[in-house]
Amino acid sequence: MAEIMTEEAGTGLDERAFDEAVRFTSDLIRLDTTNRGGGDCRERPAAEYVAEALSEAGVEPVVLEKERGRTNVVARVPGTDPGAPALLVHGHLDVVPADPAEWSVHPLSGEVDDGVVWGRGAVDMKNTDAMVLSVVRAWARTGARPPRDVVLAFTADEEDRAWTGAAFLAEKHAELFEGCRYAIGESGAYSFHADGGLRLYPVAAGERGTAWLRLTARGRAGHGSKPNQANAVTRLAEALARIGRHRWPVRMSPTVRAALVEIAALYGIEADPGAPGFDVDALLAELGPAARLVAPTVRNSSNPTMLDAGYKVNVIPGTAVGHVDGRIVPGGEEEFRTTMDELTGPHVDWEYYQKGRALQAPLGTELFARMREAVERFDPEGHVVPFCMSGGTDANQFSRLGIDCYGFAPLKLPEDIDYQALFHGVDERVPVEALHFGVRVLDHFLMSTA
Repeated sequence: MAEIMTEEAGTGLDERAFDEAVRFTSDLIRLDTTNRGGGDCRERPAAEYVAEALSEAGVEPVVLEKERGRTNVVARVPGTDPGAPALLVHGHLDVVPADPAEWSVHPLSGEVDDGVVWGRGAVDMKNTDAMVLSVVRAWARTGARPPRDVVLAFTADEEDRAWTGAAFLAEKHAELFEGCRYAIGESGAYSFHADGGLRLYPVAAGERGTAWLRLTARGRAGHGSKPNQANAVTRLAEALARIGRHRWPVRMSPTVRAALVEIAALYGIEADPGAPGFDVDALLAELGPAARLVAPTVRNSSNPTMLDAGYKVNVIPGTAVGHVDGRIVPGGEEEFRTTMDELTGPHVDWEYYQKGRALQAPLGTELFARMREAVERFDPEGHVVPFCMSGGTDANQFSRLGIDCYGFAPLKLPEDIDYQALFHGVDERVPVEALHFGVRVLDHFLMSTA
């Protein structure tokens, strides 16, 4: 296959890379790696697919499991300068559940129709796994080598607690990531359409910390027909209502401040988040749809999500259990703990079900500049801006190895496809052209990173 004679010529791509990105996305979607939580998942079929694709390209994969069927793949692509810091590129193989009755096509179909790939994982994140595979295989065919070692990690269990995935790799197999100073992963560099044709590409340089909580209310069991002022269900419901209604104070990290300044400037607004009396909510109101990129990350949050109590309608149970999805901004952990103690009250205990640190990666680096340049090279009318993810990713685990992690999984999407809405949403899909864009950007970035 002849190498493409376009502006990406010479970087290592050939025509086959674009076809493989589409085919790999479709094939991976068809492999059921649904993660229902609590260990109910099997990533091995996708891991075997990835390992075989790497082996065919002469890249030696290491296949690792903490539990049977919960499979991870790690590989290292040698760079031209073995003394340069390595770059980790990570993506997870599991996906969240999808109800076929709600979808236009079966969520595991991997159907390619009218230039669009459909199915669970099309944007989160089997598409990125596929793009990375296609780029690495193209390098092998063309003889191209990146300037530094590129470590690839395809992980299990990101959609639950990462215990059998990135956490296991970071704790038990840290040697595989030796020399890695930076990492790129999911949820960044996708096109976000704002007002007036403004097209943004948010690149993640931070994450709020995960604080999933289990609340246990205790009371006096009794007959449902009798008054009971120590009703555990009532106590839990009152605590959850207080938590759900709580308005957290503003706590802006450096990444969020930078995002506000850059996005506001694109609207012709001069913003100074450090100024006395600065009103972040007033500024967000002026930013229209672009506010969605920042609004979830200017403060902590706590949303009740699950309830479990009782076993019969006429029996008041002695205990009731609820769960809360809490997220913590950098520096907000102590405030979160203190506030939870107050909101739960004297009759409800709480504990962390899953806990992850809030992350911040530096913005003034050559790496971030390279990410910006790579995206804007292939979309000159787009604008890369930093942002902080509202939720967490495997970056939380890899950061424990001293790696600065960014969200960089490039896609150029049309206005009628809302990337954020498709994350864990119905009718998840990705245009073929968006995959082609991502392949170009990833290849250019990985080849130009010095």
